[in-house]
Amino acid sequence: MTKKAIYPFDIAIIAYMMLLSGLILIFGRPLSGYYDELLINAAVVILVILIVQFLNHSGNRLVLFFRILYPGLLFTLFYEQTGGLMKLIFPDFLDRQLIAFESTIFGIDPSLWLDKNFINIWLTEILSFCYFSYYTMLPIFLLGMFLLKRYDIIKPALTAICLTFFVSYFLFLLYPIEGPRWYLAGQYTHAIKGIIFRPLVDIAINKGAVHGGCMPSSHVAVALVMMYYTVRAYPRTAFFLVTINIGLALGTVYGRFHYVSDVVVGAIIGTAMIYLTMKYYHRFDRTILRNENIKKEAVSYVS
Repeated sequence: MTKKAIYPFDIAIIAYMMLLSGLILIFGRPLSGYYDELLINAAVVILVILIVQFLNHSGNRLVLFFRILYPGLLFTLFYEQTGGLMKLIFPDFLDRQLIAFESTIFGIDPSLWLDKNFINIWLTEILSFCYFSYYTMLPIFLLGMFLLKRYDIIKPALTAICLTFFVSYFLFLLYPIEGPRWYLAGQYTHAIKGIIFRPLVDIAINKGAVHGGCMPSSHVAVALVMMYYTVRAYPRTAFFLVTINIGLALGTVYGRFHYVSDVVVGAIIGTAMIYLTMKYYHRFDRTILRNENIKKEAVSYVS
């Protein structure tokens, strides 16, 4: 690492905070109801600037830990903040539109169809395991890559993860959806019960989920990004991670947390952010640029 460097994920966080603050200033009425959000956004921007300025000593692993991985400590804050902004632009959730669209495409309502035909305790446990695994993916991925010193994976992956989260959260506001577990609550005929993992999922959802924020499925989108970068570094993990991600995507619909459209859009966003990061990351990370120049100079010298 260089003595002082600003990485694409630093820029992404600052840009997201500024964009969110701009939306609040435009649509937030009365504005006094959003002072906390504006103060938090300003504090995050200041924090990132301070981190860029003062946490760049490559010789100290603890400093390096916070310099590279600090975005992971902010993701919960970013997510919880969307709960208070869900109706910033639109006064009501738009589930009715999405359900009508899916009924036109499939000829049925997928969530209600699953309720009538496929609720099974063992299927519930398998898909709940895959869904619950999402909550362990990010810390395992970041800490694992840090311990393995795969900074070349962490930095672009964090950039793609930040972009995926921020695009997803932005869409939460542009198209607010509360999800089938809320909107269709009175129409289900079977309760979804499990032995171990469904109760764990229920605890995670009841304790940490905001009301809304379903379009797109950020779970699917971010899990896809982490899968890509993990498999890129360690190809042997492909079968396991692909299986988990498929189960996660199915579990979001089966568990009544998302509509099918949420999953599809989430997968598209995750794929798009991977592509954009692959294509443009090296143009912004000066560490990579410097290493590439060193390699070119070495090749030129040898030839």
